[in-house]
Amino acid sequence: MAAWSVTPDGLAIAIRLTPRGGRDSLDGIETLADGRQVLKARVRAAPSEGEANAALIALLAKELQTSRSQMTLTAGAGARLKRIVVRGDAEALAAQLQRQLC
Repeated sequence: MAAWSVTPDGLAIAIRLTPRGGRDSLDGIETLADGRQVLKARVRAAPSEGEANAALIALLAKELQTSRSQMTLTAGAGARLKRIVVRGDAEALAAQLQRQLC
């Protein structure tokens, strides 16, 4: 299973977030023990009061060249594994994400 998938609204991305990671970056794809693939991301922000989630959304908006308002955290608000749905043209968003990882 890929780290992202096309949905009727846009692109759903499975993410493993590392807060207090020293820098804001996307670090490639990781395969979890259960076989699922996730996008690895790290942010400088602490995991308190939603700061790391906000930093993650800002990072994805920058990397995908879209606005933060187009993103919705749909799962994992208090966990390292998260799911974010980005509204828009899913094929273009997936291509942009793939370019960022290469």
